[in-house]
Amino acid sequence: MDISALNERGMVLVGCGRMGGALLDGWLRNGVKPGAVHVIEPNPRPDLAQKGVVLNGDLPADPAVLFIAVKPQMMADVLPRLAQFGRDGTLVMTVAAGTTIATYEKAFPGAAIVRAMPNTPAAIGQGISAILGNARATEADMDLARALMQAVGRVVRISHEDQMDAVTAVSGSGPAYVFHMIEALAAAGEAEGLPKDLALELARMTVAGAGALAVSEDEDPAVLRENVTSPAGTTAAGLSQLMDPESGLPPLMRRTVAAAAARGRELGK
Repeated sequence: MDISALNERGMVLVGCGRMGGALLDGWLRNGVKPGAVHVIEPNPRPDLAQKGVVLNGDLPADPAVLFIAVKPQMMADVLPRLAQFGRDGTLVMTVAAGTTIATYEKAFPGAAIVRAMPNTPAAIGQGISAILGNARATEADMDLARALMQAVGRVVRISHEDQMDAVTAVSGSGPAYVFHMIEALAAAGEAEGLPKDLALELARMTVAGAGALAVSEDEDPAVLRENVTSPAGTTAAGLSQLMDPESGLPPLMRRTVAAAAARGRELGK
């Protein structure tokens, strides 16, 4: 990460909940000086002040980055309070779902703005984020945005803002879908006679291991699925239910992602 500008000019982090906190921890691990980070957080977690950041104190007049990590429902209240920023080369970044670049451009006229959509595995450095800049965002701005998000995982770049709602629905909300799958798989194992704790451990580690294998192999998931499916075997019997075109996982997942994406569009209105 190129942190020279951040350490020299400072940065402002607005909101330090789960995601803001995960990002902050990643930045500090990657060499951002604690004293260069100015955090605005009305309900700080107990250990935040111990990190050495400037908490709810005086803010730099010309920070390198203004990073907004509050919930979209709070934007109408928060953005007017930040109108002093977004000038003199300050990069405005946000991880809020739904809130459009146009909304930030009204709040920060003429500013370079980057929307990013990370997900909760960022808490352990295993997240994935999509980033998108407005017309004022230069390649240097995008490189800085990428570096900031790489502190908590992989980064991809999208080309159109209308893709952001789909990103939110797939990877932003996706961890919750996977957690529920673990719940459901464990409950099914328990229904077949396994002790509850054992069923949960099997389900949790199976999902974690399969995900790690999918990333490690970098193979089409259909091929990985076929590799563990013997003709007329137990896996094939289970998949006959899961892959049913009418009642199985594919139509359910389409409805799930469509509902999440639709909600993202609603939040942007």
